[in-house]
Amino acid sequence: MSNLKNLAGQTAVYGLSSILGRSINFLLIIVYTAYLSKEEVGSYTSIYALIGFLNIVFTYGMETAFFRFATGKNLDPNRVYNSTQSLLLTSSLILGSFLYLGAPLLADWMDYPGQAYLFRWAALLLTFDAILAIPFAKLRLENKAFTFASAKILNILMNVGFNLILIVAFPYLIKEGVIPDGFLGYKSEWGVEYILLSNLFANGLIVPWVWWKAGMFRFQLDSEIIKPMWSYSIPLLFMGLAGVTNELISRLFFEYLLPENYFAGLNAREAAGVFGANFKLAIFMNLVIQAFKYAAEPFFFKKSSDKNSPLLYANVMHAFILFCTILMVAISVNLHWIGPLFLRKPGYEEGLFIVPTLLMGYLFLGIYFNLSIWFKITDKTNYSFWITLIGAIISIFVIWIFVPIWGYFGGALSTLSCYLIMSIICFVYGQRYYPIPYQTGKALLYLGVAFMISYFGFYLDFGSFLMNFLTKNSLILLYLGFIWLLEKNQLKAYFRKKSV
Repeated sequence: MSNLKNLAGQTAVYGLSSILGRSINFLLIIVYTAYLSKEEVGSYTSIYALIGFLNIVFTYGMETAFFRFATGKNLDPNRVYNSTQSLLLTSSLILGSFLYLGAPLLADWMDYPGQAYLFRWAALLLTFDAILAIPFAKLRLENKAFTFASAKILNILMNVGFNLILIVAFPYLIKEGVIPDGFLGYKSEWGVEYILLSNLFANGLIVPWVWWKAGMFRFQLDSEIIKPMWSYSIPLLFMGLAGVTNELISRLFFEYLLPENYFAGLNAREAAGVFGANFKLAIFMNLVIQAFKYAAEPFFFKKSSDKNSPLLYANVMHAFILFCTILMVAISVNLHWIGPLFLRKPGYEEGLFIVPTLLMGYLFLGIYFNLSIWFKITDKTNYSFWITLIGAIISIFVIWIFVPIWGYFGGALSTLSCYLIMSIICFVYGQRYYPIPYQTGKALLYLGVAFMISYFGFYLDFGSFLMNFLTKNSLILLYLGFIWLLEKNQLKAYFRKKSV
């Protein structure tokens, strides 16, 4: 139990920074939907989907490899850090240069003629992200959660600040005649451009500070370290590519698969903006998973040699499912006011019905992360590639078939289906090679009941806001009561131990 409390404490710190920081960042969707056109929001959705995909290429699994080798008994963590950071710095500069030079071709391919500069900025942004990955990982490994958290929050605050200045303040000041149009080269017709520039400025400014806090590295490409790390990380690269395909492909290709005039009054890129904005509402689940991942990954590796680690991993999974299903119900039943609060212009609420499905999809992503510990600590990372490749194929198949038929729901279904199948496959093989006593029956019951309550609460409507709010939120209490019925013996035993 002390191990669970330790993990919960670390997750709380990472979660505070992740939830606070990303919640601040998430508020930008209010700005984007209020000040930018649906077409600009659609551009933001597809370009950032591409950035998310390429981010995996730029880091190619080295973050997880760093944790694995820096915690090894026979290697100096500083040597591992120097070699890993030196390798990523070199490779990111090379990859960034290729992308920068190929920006015109990419702009034409994605239907952004004459806007190659967008993809040049994306190349710089990806380079900054890559050279920050290992310093951030080192802070996590050394349990410097508060330093990690402060750096993340500072980065996000700068990003938000630049967005507000460029998208809100400048247009207002120009309209009021305080500053002239074209002030400092400002272009009023730009939208997604200022989103990218804000992100680029914020990431570039944070690099020196993070490097200093993590400890400056010595450039060193040690083949004794890099060669085995490379062998370990390459399957993780393909896993990451397949995984990010599952994560982002629906947003990347939504506008290209949607038939013209599918939605009345919206072109395909505008519909992609609606889809991407509603996808953002599932961020609440993603925040929890990200915070958990920050704390759990180094924790799992450190505990891997403990003979009781399988039971520990099972308890972590159970607690994770309980918490996340409660969160899913709470968000879903309150979408009647959360949606309009964040999606400021009319028309975006048409996609709200996909949010419970997306929340469940992200929950299975978290389950998959828990399950994946078996191939990470047994060095069977090649399985990760095949599992995520299957997930990617399913994701592509579902979006290709169902977006033209079901529109928004087809995109959401691709997220849920791929993570569900990946979790099933990972569980089956994991129990063969590294058995963990998961409470599978209970887990499936909680997932099924929570999903049904989520959609029931979403569609429940009495016409009155107060009546809806009270009735819908009573379903959260109903679900908590259901959990208590199944868990009361374990909870009573836990509290008896604490009182002794």
